[in-house]
Amino acid sequence: MIRSRMVARAAVVGMAVVSAATLAACSSSGSGGSSGSSGGSSSSSGSSGGGSTSMPGKGKPTFIMGDKNFAEEYLLGDLYQQALEAKGYKVQLKPNLGSSEIADAALQSGKIDGLPEYTGVIYTELAKLGDQPKTAAITLAGATKYEAGRGVTVLSPTPFQDKDGVAVSKSYAAKYGLKTIGDLSKAGSFTYGGPPENRTRYQGVVGLKKAYGLNKLQFEPLTIGTQYSALDQGKINSIAIFTTDGQLASGKYAVLTDTKAIFGFQQVVPIIKTSKLKQMGPAFSQTLKQVNDLLTTQAIIALNKAVQVDKQDPAKVATAFLKANHLA
Repeated sequence: MIRSRMVARAAVVGMAVVSAATLAACSSSGSGGSSGSSGGSSSSSGSSGGGSTSMPGKGKPTFIMGDKNFAEEYLLGDLYQQALEAKGYKVQLKPNLGSSEIADAALQSGKIDGLPEYTGVIYTELAKLGDQPKTAAITLAGATKYEAGRGVTVLSPTPFQDKDGVAVSKSYAAKYGLKTIGDLSKAGSFTYGGPPENRTRYQGVVGLKKAYGLNKLQFEPLTIGTQYSALDQGKINSIAIFTTDGQLASGKYAVLTDTKAIFGFQQVVPIIKTSKLKQMGPAFSQTLKQVNDLLTTQAIIALNKAVQVDKQDPAKVATAFLKANHLA
């Protein structure tokens, strides 16, 4: 989680409905760090945006925004769509495209014009630049250069990072004395559940075996979002998680320390077809930057919890967040 330190304001995140006041507070607070330099078709109605009469998107061509196949991506797609529509842009959202590989194919084929993506995924899985970049800045620079070579522009990153990780139940951790990922060797043969693409990813089964020597791992493919219930029900011993998952706020799970740093650095960046970006005008990228700048670790965990745990509609959660921060 690479993020700027900001003055904290009170935030109440443990309620069933995430209030506008809560979301505004979350967006202005978070733990520290520094950001690197330089998300079936649906469409929601736009608004005038924070009381401003400026509508720089009016008259611009329709932009097709995609997002991938898990809750945080749904939120990001809705946040980007609604913030842009508040500036007068016409945005068609194509949600739940699938894995990064599927979403990337949609971008390259012209089915979408852009989406929120993760810098480490671009660097490691798409560009194949290496398994372990040493810093967030190196990761961002590598991702930016790779995408530029394909006619895609990488815009400003979020303060937060959503890394992959490995979690177990607290009882399982206590039974085997697990604190790090490497400690899973104490369990002998164990099951590890995650999305199907984890079978061939370094930031998944490949890295767990290669870096940690966990060769007795038995992989069980699971749909993203079902892994926590599988763990709760004892169907699996360990699961692939995202470090900003709302379920982690419950305190029920032990997230194992990645001492080999196989999960790298994962800031979210909008990646946009360069030819399309030129048609949209400077306010387009400025608007997306305004949204991303608000997404501290505390903010994204609160948003994810609202969707993943409290079962709220991502579009409504996005609306509340943007209105609280005067972007809709």
